[in-house]
Amino acid sequence: MTSDEGLFGPRTVTWQLHADPSMWVAGVCSLYLQALHPRAVAAVVQNSRFRQEPFGRLMRTGDFVATTTYGTGREAEQAATRVRRVHRTLTATDPETGAEIRLDEPELLLWVHCAEVASFAARRAGFPLTDAQLDRYFDEQRRSAGLVGLDPADVPGSRRDMADYFHRMRPRLRRTPDSDVVYDFLHRPLAPWWALPLNLGYLPVGHLAYSALPAWARRLHGRPAFSAPVTTAGLCGFRVAGLAVPGAVRWRFPGDHVQRAITRLGPSAAPAPLS
Repeated sequence: MTSDEGLFGPRTVTWQLHADPSMWVAGVCSLYLQALHPRAVAAVVQNSRFRQEPFGRLMRTGDFVATTTYGTGREAEQAATRVRRVHRTLTATDPETGAEIRLDEPELLLWVHCAEVASFAARRAGFPLTDAQLDRYFDEQRRSAGLVGLDPADVPGSRRDMADYFHRMRPRLRRTPDSDVVYDFLHRPLAPWWALPLNLGYLPVGHLAYSALPAWARRLHGRPAFSAPVTTAGLCGFRVAGLAVPGAVRWRFPGDHVQRAITRLGPSAAPAPLS
């Protein structure tokens, strides 16, 4: 058994939050939010095979988040190295100006980071997160931002910083044909015929994740959503159902990362309620 806690460790908010079942819906929600940045979503649509590999991008993102949260320091750096290599080699074309888009542009990396971690803060689903703990979470997540090539000093590290960042970004965000592609896909990911039960089970979750967006983001998408009470009830219900699954089973998905961390560090590393 090794004592390598990796990038975060059991005493961080990140360690507890990222093991919560609400992260499954939050991850989908973050993709809707990311799609509102015209250059970021153009880069995804032009480079990703998400339409040929349903659930692939979400699972890859989940694996990266889990590895950098629960893996050893070496595993986190190796995962980040792969991501940085991909970002360096891929480009896209701005559909409006024809200009080249580099996937490692700091503005795009920062947008993806903030859209993810802001969506992961799952208080609406019932995760017990105080204002001070949410500030700690955003500050901790600067470490993840540093892994993908951002300067942590340039990354929002508190609730106020994050709110200011989104306020500055909103004039640049809008619905585009590419964001419609992402919206339509996330509502019907077109899984292969053999995965039809999984697809049917996903459909209400896809719209629940959309409905969990901030009101301003839903207005930009311009699509109807579940009512606020239905959304809150759905998020809480999803989380309660997930928590009903024993930890020994739940912590093995995706990719066994949490369970391997517990095996590495001992039973005291098991995610537990925040204090």
